[in-house]
Amino acid sequence: MKNKNKVKISYEPEADVLIWEITDKPIDFAKEVGNIIVHFTKNNIPVLVEVLEASKFLNKAKNLVKKGEISIRKFATVNSR
Repeated sequence: MKNKNKVKISYEPEADVLIWEITDKPIDFAKEVGNIIVHFTKNNIPVLVEVLEASKFLNKAKNLVKKGEISIRKFATVNSR
């Protein structure tokens, strides 16, 4: 069985926005905190995350990883059969 809820990540260079689509469920509302906007369903399930000024965000994250202040873990993918 194929996973119908594949995560999609895209980047819009002209707007400098990183878009992380978690699911394709309908969006009901959004909340913005700083340069991050999270879109939710009516049942408060996250659907889409937008990172504004993404190049600054990613550069800062890269520097934190280099300094050892945060770590990146790789997660195993579980396939349903």
